[in-house]
Amino acid sequence: MVSRLVIAAVVFGATVTLYGSTPTFWEVSTETEFLRGDIENLSIDSFGRLTLGPTAAPMYETSAPFVWAVITAPDGSVYAGSGNEGQVYRVDASGKGSVFFDTEELEVHALAPAPGGGLYVGTSPNGKIYRVDAKGTGSVFFDPDDRYIWSLAVDRAGNVFAATGDKGVIYKITPDGKGAPFYATKATHAMTLAFDRDGQLLAGTESPGRVFRLDASGKPFVLLDSSYNEIRMLRVDGRGNIYVAAVSGRAPSAPGAAQPGPATPPPAPSLTPNVSTEITVVAVGDSVVTSSPQGGGPGQGRGGSGAPVGALFRILPDGAWDLLWESRTDTPYDVAVDSDGALLVATGNAGKIFRLSGDPLQPTLIARANAQQVTSLVTQSEGRVLVATSNPGKLLRLAAARAEKGTYTSDVRDAQTVALWGTIKWEALTPAGSRLEISTRSGNTSTPDETWSDWSSVYGDREGSPITSPRARYLQWRATLSAGKGEAPLLTSVTAAYLPRNLRPRVSSITVHPPGTVFQRPFPVDPEIAGFEGDLPDRRMNQLPGSGSPSLGRRVYEKGLMTFVWRAEDDNGDDLSYDVFYRREGETSWKILKRAMSQQILVWDTTSVPNGRYTVRIVASDAPSNSTTTALSGARESNAFAIDNVPPSITVTSVRRDNGRATIAFDVRDANSSVQKVDYSLDGDRWQSVYPKDGIADSRFEQFELVLEGDAVSRGVTLRATDALNNTASTRGEVSEPASGRR
Repeated sequence: MVSRLVIAAVVFGATVTLYGSTPTFWEVSTETEFLRGDIENLSIDSFGRLTLGPTAAPMYETSAPFVWAVITAPDGSVYAGSGNEGQVYRVDASGKGSVFFDTEELEVHALAPAPGGGLYVGTSPNGKIYRVDAKGTGSVFFDPDDRYIWSLAVDRAGNVFAATGDKGVIYKITPDGKGAPFYATKATHAMTLAFDRDGQLLAGTESPGRVFRLDASGKPFVLLDSSYNEIRMLRVDGRGNIYVAAVSGRAPSAPGAAQPGPATPPPAPSLTPNVSTEITVVAVGDSVVTSSPQGGGPGQGRGGSGAPVGALFRILPDGAWDLLWESRTDTPYDVAVDSDGALLVATGNAGKIFRLSGDPLQPTLIARANAQQVTSLVTQSEGRVLVATSNPGKLLRLAAARAEKGTYTSDVRDAQTVALWGTIKWEALTPAGSRLEISTRSGNTSTPDETWSDWSSVYGDREGSPITSPRARYLQWRATLSAGKGEAPLLTSVTAAYLPRNLRPRVSSITVHPPGTVFQRPFPVDPEIAGFEGDLPDRRMNQLPGSGSPSLGRRVYEKGLMTFVWRAEDDNGDDLSYDVFYRREGETSWKILKRAMSQQILVWDTTSVPNGRYTVRIVASDAPSNSTTTALSGARESNAFAIDNVPPSITVTSVRRDNGRATIAFDVRDANSSVQKVDYSLDGDRWQSVYPKDGIADSRFEQFELVLEGDAVSRGVTLRATDALNNTASTRGEVSEPASGRR
């Protein structure tokens, strides 16, 4: 009966999952951390506070991957130019839409109102301008030789101005369709057009990125010669300020993402799946507001790396300009001024809309569309904003009113292995009548799917509620915020604790340095502490940053010593200790060399063991960070190496004299390693090499013949032999006394 109990206990113990001793805390409390999740009808300020944001609703979803240009009609309907089928959609105020006009080209980049409720439509490539009446019937209005029609603007007299590429010509077309070049910008593309408050034409170009003002005769004046490659959009507010969206080259994009741009026809679309939440409201990320005076260069952005990819400039009515905002990650596509006078900036390739407000201006990311690019913004009545997107092509409507309910879904936490979940806690303000609910789910796939657990019941204790989701590798949490009659709840942080499964440490490499190679201790960076013989925690193992091996000092040579350096890792981040064993080739048992080492280097005095071939074994244990029942170890064996502390032997077999020449024949033999080098000296003069009779020193027995001529015959000869492990032997003989036979 006792033996059965013992067997049962052993079997049970074999199935127990061993967890580490140090818990991991997953905390989400900053703006950057919150932005990694998915948000619906919520807002995050620059202090990393999550609360209810403005409401958002879908208006119309086209079948096109791109929506490039949007204008509104007096009756509240919306016209949208799209690609890659070159169609114009009309969407009425109720959200019902259809194809209004279908061009022969691939892209519609430009729209402008025409007399009588019609439209001017600019297409690319093989650029044409169509005039379309209110019923959707159109004909070619103007057909230049240029490939792209990027922008259209209609003046008070009904003249149409067209910005084109790829020759950078701006055309002026009279109401009867007769057109001619108005100004050749000498840029690759004329990208965008607008009128200032005095009715003068403004133009932005690409390669180089400049802003021009043109008088009635077409005389240009450069308002801004930016350091950016392209001026993508120009907008003028009621006070005459000109806002300039500039980009540098092409913005970073996800693999396979279609990136709009002027230099080439738009590539094939990268469609995204439809989702129920069309816009999510979040806060600022990887951008900066700067106040760079006229003549100054772009300021430095916050977050990201490398040069900025986009910026927003403001040109004042007196011609002075400021750099208001720039980003290393988000490329601006459009600019609008909302009902409060704040600036809205539409960007790609993460579908973000920034709001710049305050004094000084502060950026907030107020919305994120489920699309790669937000390409156009149109402010409407009652503070609403019409939003157009690409990849996929949609029309959305963002309202100024606060939502009554919103949901935040965190990113997925990877515990690396199946983990033991601890508690979840949060910090929040919940005014009377408002509600904040936290729940979790878990699974073993990196993307939540039907194999994941259901969302748990709502946790009730903000100071720490046990996570009830099943043990798994991945964890996710969700927060639902609901407003009461007064203020909305405010969530500032969420922390989830878990204990990863204890993983076995690994010895990934062992370096066996050549015999006699040792390293001096590096001079300490910090002064030593008098009376303290241990290692300070921040100097433990004297490691270089990011390395798993000790920092080695200057290389020196010490006969009989061998240095072993190894590298070990532990995915739990546990402290490790090391046992070092050795065995001689042919033996089956390991002998201990040293136990419980904290450093990853060992110097062995090999004179304490017989010559031969040996192997060392390094065993790494995470026992310093775990209990005796949960500690694990991993091991690795080195390549075989030779220990040889005995020099080779030199045997002179014969000395022959013939016509003033002497030939000394001798053998060199070593019991454990190959003969590496043999040389000779005459009466203590410089050493000269001697090569084996077979031409190569590569074995433990080699035969040599040394031929001496002239006065060298009468001089004393010293022979020296060195083996592969740097053991050296020498012998001396006189040529005048030839050997009689083999010795």
